[in-house]
Amino acid sequence: MSEMKKSENKQTEMKAPDNKGPKQLKPSDPKKTLIRLFSYFKFNKLLFFSGILFIVLSSVAEIGINGMLSPVIDTLVGDFEKSRFITYLAIMGVMVLVIALSQYLGNLFMAKLAQKTVHKIREEMFSHMEKLPISYFDRHSHGDLMSTFTNDVDMLNQSLEQSVSQVLISVITVVGTFAMMLFLSPIMTLIVAIMLALILVVVKNVGQKSSKYFRSQQSSLAGMNGYIEEMMSGQKVVQVFNYEERAIEKFNERNEELRKASTQASTYGVMLMPIMGNLSYVKYAVVSMVGAYLVMINKFSIGNLASFLQYTRTISRPITQVSNQLNTLFAALAGAERIFRVLDEKIELNEGDVTLVEERKGEKNLCWRVPQENGEFELVPIKGSITLKDVDFGYEADKKVLKNINLYAKPGQKIAFVGSTGAGKTTITNLINRFYEINEGAILYDGIDIKRIDKFDLRSTMSIVLQDVHLFEGTVADNIRYGRLDASDEEVVNAAKLANAHYFIKHLPNGYDTMLTSDGQNLSQGERQLLSIARAAVADPTILILDEATSSVDTRTEKLISEGMDKLMEGRTTFVIAHRLSTVRDSNAIMVLEQGEIIERGDHDDLMKQKGRYYALNTGAVELE
Repeated sequence: MSEMKKSENKQTEMKAPDNKGPKQLKPSDPKKTLIRLFSYFKFNKLLFFSGILFIVLSSVAEIGINGMLSPVIDTLVGDFEKSRFITYLAIMGVMVLVIALSQYLGNLFMAKLAQKTVHKIREEMFSHMEKLPISYFDRHSHGDLMSTFTNDVDMLNQSLEQSVSQVLISVITVVGTFAMMLFLSPIMTLIVAIMLALILVVVKNVGQKSSKYFRSQQSSLAGMNGYIEEMMSGQKVVQVFNYEERAIEKFNERNEELRKASTQASTYGVMLMPIMGNLSYVKYAVVSMVGAYLVMINKFSIGNLASFLQYTRTISRPITQVSNQLNTLFAALAGAERIFRVLDEKIELNEGDVTLVEERKGEKNLCWRVPQENGEFELVPIKGSITLKDVDFGYEADKKVLKNINLYAKPGQKIAFVGSTGAGKTTITNLINRFYEINEGAILYDGIDIKRIDKFDLRSTMSIVLQDVHLFEGTVADNIRYGRLDASDEEVVNAAKLANAHYFIKHLPNGYDTMLTSDGQNLSQGERQLLSIARAAVADPTILILDEATSSVDTRTEKLISEGMDKLMEGRTTFVIAHRLSTVRDSNAIMVLEQGEIIERGDHDDLMKQKGRYYALNTGAVELE
């Protein structure tokens, strides 16, 4: 039950947004999104301008071939001249070849441009995500982020491949065709313009509603993906506590939301085609009647009428084609907005001017390089003393999680934190490595405020062994070496021996070269934990943090893990969080926390003499919740 309670507490504290519908979406700015999206084309200017060149060429040739209908038809119905007729046909033949070749090359270059643009966006997204603070991942579910990386990026890729070239062709075709129509007949062009204005009003009104529902669809899809990922990763808990029916019920609710949003989006999306088709037929009929009348009164030639009618169809086609792309376009813009929201998140600031250096090259003699006001630098040897002075902290500004925390850890000491779930034990260790920034007070590392220390250098002196071990796909050696990428094979083996992991690794099919499946599922919980300790050992940290590292393993494995941790803790400042009080009895100091405050402190004997909260926990008078 403790695992379920912890999960519920974590979800309550993080308050991840529930993406369920349009009411939670901010008003979109399609123009701003498009401009920002097109700004990525600057990274591939040659492809962009080459694609535009061939698209312009094909569009101009298509406009020209429609204009050739007028002299060809007038030659046939008037004074027929064979040589002129053949010349016109030859010109039209060349134009057809130009159209075919230009369309192929234009689409090819734009497809390559789309792929390179999406490649750049993915690159920026992942790079930016790696720089975001931990608090961002507390507020956003993994499923929501994965939806942005997959669904939104894929939709954007599809739109860039199909829609960008189509929009360019449409703009050029409409402008060029309108110019030719004005040249042939200003009166009939005015009729066409009025009819087109009516069509555009319809497209705008329907398009705005379609855009709204497509954003809702993408948001509902992200929420559902997040829920599916949560259920899949917690399937054991779901089945142990007979949560299947409730899980199915919640999924059906989210699935129904997605169905409604998708139905509304698709309804408005498919509505455009019949509306525009019918209006186009009306426009064509009106132009045909007026044109026929002008021919009868000798104000218009038959060839001109044929060309004008073809232009009438041509000028409608780009609008129709763009309307066909609206479903993809609106979904892509909604996805792009979500992508840019991720990219606009503020990255973790690192303003530290204190860095880590080696006093003598080639030796493990690390120092803090502290800038002085006179421009010189002071070298402070790294010893591992940690001091928290009057520290207050809250994940939310108006809700404090820690209140007036004061403690001092001397180099090499073992400091233990004991308390109920949610008392603030893990939060303290998260503040020491600056996953979060304190609201008030100060945290000193070897007498230096950690806000002054470069975050990379600060964390490089620390290692954490968590209750929930995360391993990566790769070999056993690779996962141990994750603690220090430049570690040699010998150092990896020595770290495994120190962690008591060498014995079981030798008996794996390929020893240290055994490939681990996703998150090390082909190992037992205890074996994964031993690898986690080896990974911490190879980093050779000054500060070690152990967060309930033995709470989910059997007694025999716990003994192995404890022996490995005891070896790892030698000579290092260690912070231990434990539910099993037997693991903290040898600590130099034990801090008992409740509701974010230290209510008792001292070693095991001192606290037992006080007969307070710690005494009650040890004697079984009360239990940790």
